[in-house]
Amino acid sequence: MNTILVTGGCGYIGSHTIVDLLEHGFNVISIDDNSRSTAMAITGIEKITGKKIKNYTVDLKDYNDTRAVFQENEHITGIIHFAAYKAVGESVEQPLSYYENNMFGLINLLKCVDEFKVPHFVFSSSCTVYGNPDKIPVTENSPIKEAESPYGATKQMGERMIKDFSHVVANTACILLRYFNPVGAHPSSFIGELPIGKPMNLVPAITQTAIGKLPKMFVHGNDYDTRDGSCVRDYIHVCDIAHAHTLGLQYLMQEKNTTRCDVFNLGTGNGVTVLEAIKTFEKVSGVKLNYEIGNRRAGDVVAIYANNELAVKKLGWTIKYDVDAMMKTAWDWELKLKEEEDLLKQQSLLN
Repeated sequence: MNTILVTGGCGYIGSHTIVDLLEHGFNVISIDDNSRSTAMAITGIEKITGKKIKNYTVDLKDYNDTRAVFQENEHITGIIHFAAYKAVGESVEQPLSYYENNMFGLINLLKCVDEFKVPHFVFSSSCTVYGNPDKIPVTENSPIKEAESPYGATKQMGERMIKDFSHVVANTACILLRYFNPVGAHPSSFIGELPIGKPMNLVPAITQTAIGKLPKMFVHGNDYDTRDGSCVRDYIHVCDIAHAHTLGLQYLMQEKNTTRCDVFNLGTGNGVTVLEAIKTFEKVSGVKLNYEIGNRRAGDVVAIYANNELAVKKLGWTIKYDVDAMMKTAWDWELKLKEEEDLLKQQSLLN
């Protein structure tokens, strides 16, 4: 059985990808320092799949601890690298933290890939590498423009690092998956997006406002050159994103790739504005959202969505969930969290 190491396995996309990998016959081990996640994701994965997951609480910036995972698991046949800081606004405020975490972790991981001759490497990249594109939808050949944020810059640097690495390491083939805006949650509601502290992404801000955790949410600008003034994004369900990683590994293992480092966009191909996303949530949840139009946020791209034809053709990838399903599963997950919180409160009162 192929053993896949997932870094950031307790995170939002990592946890959903572990589920998908297990459902398609892979064995999985996880690394996550839990600085931006909680181990409860592992419990959710195990509830969904009925399988135990080994998770190492390791900071990838520590080379010796990272290397020890490979020494203990000698038969790793693939790696999916998610572990990174990922909030655009925070990266503008704390650039050095993002460069240190995202770059040093990747360097240490690639050193281990080289030493232990891991044959397959999948990198969690982002549409932020395109900057503010001149033309949309973007294809894999669209120009890589100046990054709008330090987060985007770390993804550009990470891609360049992996491409250079793949040219000189004969035993490893790589895939760069540039995904757009993952949202939603697993249909079981056992795992979903669980931001630590104030949510930086749109959908958890929406659901936390709707449930009452936040008094209101802010739309960052309504004066952009778009159909309603708010930013345009390509929202895609996290389970669709997760499955693309499984397909990416299968693609590498079947040796269909003709280069040492392939690139694929992962998006629906449809642009949705922030205000349209809010209206869709209100429709599927029946909850009127308390939001306010605020100032533009530094680092935000005006509009971007994907041309996903290459992933559809080469990986055999299909989109299963529409925007309604994205919002519905995200809301179901938020309701499940509230139910669990209320139960814990009742138990504490009884005790």
